[in-house]
Amino acid sequence: MDYNRYQTLLIEKDSDGVAVVTLNRPEKRNAVNDQMHGELENIFVDLASDDEIRAIVLTGAGSAFCAGGDVEGMKSGSYRPTGPAVPFHMVRRLVTNLLEVEQPIVAAINGDGAGLGATIPLFCDITVMAETARLADNHVRMGLVAGDGGVVIWPWLVGMARAKEYLLTGQWIDGKEAERIGLVNYAVPQDQVLPRALEIARRLAQGAPLAIRWTKYSLNKLLRDHVNLALDSSMFLEAATMSSDDLKEAAAAFFEKRQPQFEGR
Repeated sequence: MDYNRYQTLLIEKDSDGVAVVTLNRPEKRNAVNDQMHGELENIFVDLASDDEIRAIVLTGAGSAFCAGGDVEGMKSGSYRPTGPAVPFHMVRRLVTNLLEVEQPIVAAINGDGAGLGATIPLFCDITVMAETARLADNHVRMGLVAGDGGVVIWPWLVGMARAKEYLLTGQWIDGKEAERIGLVNYAVPQDQVLPRALEIARRLAQGAPLAIRWTKYSLNKLLRDHVNLALDSSMFLEAATMSSDDLKEAAAAFFEKRQPQFEGR
């Protein structure tokens, strides 16, 4: 499998059957622009069909895991990954393709992850997070509906009461607290995140492939039912807020380092 066509993702395979996929826009804190979004949709299909890969590690380059959507694009109005011109299929394809990967995926959350940058690792099978890293589904703080999968995966992991608090406020949660409430599997010192994730991935790669893959398939079948139940409606509503003045105000406030003044339009 040739991975050289990927420009915003770095894919490295070792002799143990482990592939490390790195979100690779460190100068933008690995923010997801249209190109990275498209590559994330495709990479999971390629990984799933690569017979040399028996486990996957997903991480970010630099100090962040993923800053979520590209705020510069939001300010200019050019960032519309789920907008009316591209009806829903991009995010649905990303989430579905991620869940369809048969090989186990270990997320190495090396730094902050926001919005989609929190959703992606939480949909992985096992999560290792830096104690000092933070996660937030901060869509509402940008004037957006949490439409890229947060309404599916947060209640699944931490229950509806906690999910409502975090999704309706957009507040950050650090690694230690994320581990305590079951949002992630492990919180470790930052320099141990990738080594711990690789250790887990290599142990999985040495296991019985059919047993591991089909157990994962059975578990993800339950999760896919929740995706089918809630993802489309949340994406439709996010698309509606993509054209709102509140989004532009939130993006402007972000760059001007001030609190946004939302007006509900």
